[in-house]
Amino acid sequence: MAIPQARNLRWSLDFVTDTLISGRRFRILTLVDDFTRECLGLVVDTSLTGLRVARELDRIAELRGYPGMIVSDNGTELTSNAILTWQQQRGVEWHYIAPGKPMQNGFIESFNGRLRDECLNEHLFVSLKRRARSSKNGGPTTTQTDRTRASTGSHQTSSQHAPSRGKPGTDSPYERGQIGEQVIPVLSRSGVMP
Repeated sequence: MAIPQARNLRWSLDFVTDTLISGRRFRILTLVDDFTRECLGLVVDTSLTGLRVARELDRIAELRGYPGMIVSDNGTELTSNAILTWQQQRGVEWHYIAPGKPMQNGFIESFNGRLRDECLNEHLFVSLKRRARSSKNGGPTTTQTDRTRASTGSHQTSSQHAPSRGKPGTDSPYERGQIGEQVIPVLSRSGVMP
């Protein structure tokens, strides 16, 4: 599949699964723009149905516009009638990768690997009910800004914005969102984790 030549031409989405301290499983819907490599959404919940995915895609499209194409695997949520109806009504082409070939959706697989390495493997989560924090200082709110710059050829370094690798139970730079809210890594105005 060719690399898109402009933003919003193609989005990729997938799910990441993890477990709370209690053993309860939760899922994260991850969505990236394949051109900018920008994370468009992280939706956390214990259950994410096709109808819920369609609602979240509409919510993101309100701010950004609809993409020309979405790429995903062929999981049950993404092949549901809710998604098929959504893509037909919105005029969005949906491309399903071949079963067992995750590298056909490499942009989202790369993002999910970083999410797991930098957040999920580094922290223990008690619940999904804490409210997500956002930067009130006007500074950057995610480390995604630097990854986007790096992927588009900017020479600015990303080391000042990299998440610190804390021990489980310490003050985490990642706050868990309420059910249905996004997970937002928080940075201070200077770009250093608080």
